[in-house]
Amino acid sequence: MNIKLDRIGTIGIFVTAMLSPCCFPLFAFALSALGLGSFELFGGWTMYIFQGLVLLSLIGFYLSYRKHKNIFPFLIGIISLGLVIYAYYLDKSDNWTFILYVGMFTLLIATGLNYYITRKQKLACSTCSVIDGKTIELQSVITCPHCGHKKAEIMPTDACQFFYECENCKQVIKPKKGDCCVYCSYGTVKCPSKQAGTACC
Repeated sequence: MNIKLDRIGTIGIFVTAMLSPCCFPLFAFALSALGLGSFELFGGWTMYIFQGLVLLSLIGFYLSYRKHKNIFPFLIGIISLGLVIYAYYLDKSDNWTFILYVGMFTLLIATGLNYYITRKQKLACSTCSVIDGKTIELQSVITCPHCGHKKAEIMPTDACQFFYECENCKQVIKPKKGDCCVYCSYGTVKCPSKQAGTACC
């Protein structure tokens, strides 16, 4: 849920903007006709709601970065927040509304990029899991040292597997000396503990 904060915040920003007659007059007129009223985006209490939604999106980008290591949406989100703060508090020219729009649409770009990257990662790694903030591949093809039979297996994340029975020759194999589990010795992918860089089970 936490990595969707960027989408919640961005949608909230544009809904707030649509309710503002100075931003999207057509939307504001339509919503007012429906009895929803209209607000002033650039002043009053809605200004703080707008800034809070930008901050909410940035928190979502940060949490997504922590989980999926998507640095670019997070950096773009920081730039967007900087533009919004600059437009509201530092810019004294007549261009501050333009800067605010740029901040809004920059945030929209960051949200779309974040969604695209996380979706691409999920599709590319359907057998992955996240352990201690690192993406771990759970599938390993284990090769029997006795008969050469190969089989793809999903490795456990809560324990190292010390024994493995080959379904072809029925031999029970053990790890090589110095390895913590059969996957580290005979698998195409090391065990989750080794991938995460944590202590073996």
